[in-house]
Amino acid sequence: MIRFGDDVCTNLEAAIAREWLETNGLGGFASSTIIGLNSRRYHGLLVAATQPPVGRFVLLSKLEETLVVDGTRFELSVNRYPGTFHPRGFRFLSEFRLDPWPVFRYEVEGVSLEKLVFMVQGENTTVVQYRILSKESSNPGPRILKLELRPLIAFRGFHSTTHENAALNADIETVPGLTRFAPYVGLPSLHLAHNEAEVERCGCWYRNFEYERECERGLDFTEDLFNPCVLRFDLTSRGNVVVIASTERRDSGQAAIYLQSELGRRQSIVASVPADEDVVKALVLAADKFIVARADRKTVIAGYHWFSDWGRDTMIALTGLTLVTKRYHVARSILLNFAQHVDHGMLPNHFPDSGEVPEYNTVDATLWFFEAVRSYVVYTGDFDFVRSHIYRVLADIVSWHVRGTRFGIKVDAAGLLSSAEPGVQLTWMDAKVGDWVVTPRRGRAVEIQALWYNALSILENLAQKIGDESGRRRYLNMATVAKWSFNRLFWNEQGGYLNDVVDNGTADASIRPNQIFAVSLPHMILTPERARRVVEVVKEHLLTPYGLRTLAPSDPQYHGRYSGDQASRDAAYHQGTVWPWLLGPFISAYTKVHRNSGDVRPQVDAWLSELKQHIADCGVGQVPEIFDGDPPHRPCGCIAQAWSVAEILRSVVEDVRSI
Repeated sequence: MIRFGDDVCTNLEAAIAREWLETNGLGGFASSTIIGLNSRRYHGLLVAATQPPVGRFVLLSKLEETLVVDGTRFELSVNRYPGTFHPRGFRFLSEFRLDPWPVFRYEVEGVSLEKLVFMVQGENTTVVQYRILSKESSNPGPRILKLELRPLIAFRGFHSTTHENAALNADIETVPGLTRFAPYVGLPSLHLAHNEAEVERCGCWYRNFEYERECERGLDFTEDLFNPCVLRFDLTSRGNVVVIASTERRDSGQAAIYLQSELGRRQSIVASVPADEDVVKALVLAADKFIVARADRKTVIAGYHWFSDWGRDTMIALTGLTLVTKRYHVARSILLNFAQHVDHGMLPNHFPDSGEVPEYNTVDATLWFFEAVRSYVVYTGDFDFVRSHIYRVLADIVSWHVRGTRFGIKVDAAGLLSSAEPGVQLTWMDAKVGDWVVTPRRGRAVEIQALWYNALSILENLAQKIGDESGRRRYLNMATVAKWSFNRLFWNEQGGYLNDVVDNGTADASIRPNQIFAVSLPHMILTPERARRVVEVVKEHLLTPYGLRTLAPSDPQYHGRYSGDQASRDAAYHQGTVWPWLLGPFISAYTKVHRNSGDVRPQVDAWLSELKQHIADCGVGQVPEIFDGDPPHRPCGCIAQAWSVAEILRSVVEDVRSI
C-alpha cells in the first residue's frame, strides 16, 4: 500500500505531481492525479481501447462530485481553468491510498466519504464506488446526505482534445439503473450503470479546462467537456453509491463481483513474487499493467499514457514482466505473436495506434528477440517450444542479416553488423525532429555488436541442443570473427572504454551507456579486464540515483534538462537524459565484474534505494520513462514505462538477490 495524508493531498502543487493509473489488459486505462484534477489530455475515468491494444478514446473524462450535507453543498472536484482552480475539493481530501487500486477519503463536516476506482480486466469498464464511513454530528437527529455526480464526456482520440461543437448528439437514453450516451456516430456508446440514481437531463458544455502537463510539452492544452446529465443519490438511508462506466451494458449489482474478481487476480499475481519484499511486490503489480491483448495473443504496452506496443521495448521488458513474475504462458504468447510478424528477418519496431501494418525501422529489436528467447529457456526449461516454433525463425533472421535486409542492415566484411540509411533512426536512441535524426549512429553501433555476438552465441547453443551441427559450427565461427573484430575496432585505449559508433574507420568516442551491454549481456564480448574498465567509466560519468545518463555531462552536446516543446525535448531525449531501465544492465554488469571482489550487495542496494522510494512518487506505484540529467533529476516523460519497471525488477531478483 502507498499512502498520502492530508499534508500532501491538500497541497495543490504536491498533489498534482502525483498521478494514479488503472489498466484493463486491453490497452485501455483510467488515470488522473491523486486529487482528481486532470492535468493531461490523456487523463480520464474511461479511456477505452477500441482496437486492443490501440484505437484509444477518452470517453468519460471525469465525474464532477458534490456532497450535500444537511442542505449545504460541498464540491469535491478540482479543475484548472484560465488563471484559477475551481472547485477546490482537494481541501476535503484527507487521504489517498493505492490499496491495491486508488482509494480517496474525504472529510466534510463530520462526514467521512471514501471513493475507490478500478478497471475490469478484459473490458473497457471502470467501476467507481462511494461509501459513507461515518457521519458524526453535534446536532440531534439523522444527517441528510446526498451525492451528485455530473459525468463530463469527451469522446475523442486520446492524443487530441475536444471543443464545443454542434455535431454532438445530446440525447440520452435512461432506464432504471442505466443511462446511455451515444454522442457521435462511429464511436462506441458509453453506458453508466448505477444503483438507482435520480437522473436529471441537462446538456451543457463545461469550457476551457486547462491541462498543465500538455502546456509544458508545447501541445494543445485546453478542452471543453460535455455534461449530459446529473446523477443524484440519496445517502441518508443507504451508505454506498456505485457507478459502472462501460462500452457495454452492465448492471450496478455486478460491482461487488468485479471487485472480488479483480482483488483475487491481483492477490494471485503478488503470490508469485520471487522475494518477500515490498518493493518486489510493488514492481510485480506495476508490471501487470503493461501486459495486454493483441487479437488472441499477448503483447506489451511500452508506456502510459501514450505508447502502444513496440518490439524493442517488449523484448527488453519480457524477462522482468513475464519470467521473473512466473507468467510463462504470457511470455510464450508474446514470443509467438512477434515471431509471426517477423518479415525479411526483422522484428516489428512499432504497431501504430490506428492499427495499420507494423513498422520495421529498427536494428536492435530483432537482436533483443534472441535474448528474450534465451531467457525464456533458462526460466522455463521449455526447449520443445523453442525447437518447434522459434528456432527456424531465429536461423532465418541470421540468414537475412548476412545477405542484407532493410535500411542497409547487413553483416560486413569484419563480421560485424552495420546499418546505414540517411534520415532513419535505427537504434534505441531514435529521436527525430523533422528530417533531423538527433543521434544518427550510422554504421556500427557498439550495443548492436554486443547484441549480435550475443545472438550468434545463443543460436549456437540452440543449434547444439537441436542437433544442427552445421549450423552450430557456422554460428560459432561468425561469433568468433565478430568478437575479434569488435575488440580490435571499438576499444578506446586512451580512455579505457568503448567507442559508441565506428563508421568507415571513424570512431565516435562519446561516452554513452550503450557500451554497458558489451558487459551485461550473458555472452560477454569483452575480456574481464576490459569489462571492468567499461563499468568504471560508466559509473564515473553516467550513473545517477535514477539510472544512467545517455551522454556524459562533459560532452559539448550534453543536455541536462528535458523540457520545452517537442523539438526541444527530442533534442535532449538521448543527449544526457537519465533512463531508469539502463540501471538494470548496469547492475548486471557491475555484479558480473565484481562478483569475486567481496560483498557488492550493499553497494547495489544503495544505488537502487532512491529509485525504490520513487515508486511511491510521480506515477504512484510505477517507474517513469526518464529523468533530467541534471540534479535533482526531475521525472519526465511517461509516468509508467514497461522497461523501467521490468529491468529494475529483473535486476533486483536476478542480480541483487542472487549475490
